[in-house]
Amino acid sequence: MIKLTVNAFFTTLTDLLHTLSTVPRELNFIEHTSDIGWKEYQRAKPVIIDPGLYSNKKSDVFWVSQKRSVPTAYKLFTGSAWMMLSRSFVEYCLWGWDNLPRIVLMYYANFLSSPEGYFHTVICNADEFKNTTVNHDLHFISWDNPPKQHPHFLSIDDYERMVESHAPFARKFGADKELLDKIDSELLGREPDGFVTSNPLIPYMFIVSVFMKRR
Repeated sequence: MIKLTVNAFFTTLTDLLHTLSTVPRELNFIEHTSDIGWKEYQRAKPVIIDPGLYSNKKSDVFWVSQKRSVPTAYKLFTGSAWMMLSRSFVEYCLWGWDNLPRIVLMYYANFLSSPEGYFHTVICNADEFKNTTVNHDLHFISWDNPPKQHPHFLSIDDYERMVESHAPFARKFGADKELLDKIDSELLGREPDGFVTSNPLIPYMFIVSVFMKRR
């Protein structure tokens, strides 16, 4: 069983492995765009100091009055902080044989919400991996309109849209018992106080549809 965060819901590992076995292993599911919009002025150009890099006490970051320019050696990308990366790309980020991952990492050390930009920037600027991306984060997430900092908790009203998305993951889940029970009974085939059985249909439908669009 997989539970990604405290506000996520369980899915079966066997279903996901079965589904992913049908697609090329080098694919990286990472939602991304080069249109960074407001983030250029509110996150890319400001200089911040994060006490968490040197202090054992938790405190907020503080801002420096000086601004920095947007990089010209590589192009900035942004996107969802949720992603599924291939082993080969993760090894590239760790070893960085052409130094790009290390250079980008130093830049994002002074960047708020760096998980929404670091991997996206590296993979889209690396010739070896930029054509391995699938522009989706594998999640169904319901945002307010206009979007707030965090998505709202899913309710029974989101059920149909969640199922129709065919996404293998969804967030955020709260204490809506009606929604959780409906997922258990109709999607996971789980009886009350029982175990979840394997049913790879939903994630399989999603992965195939995304892969066909990519081609």
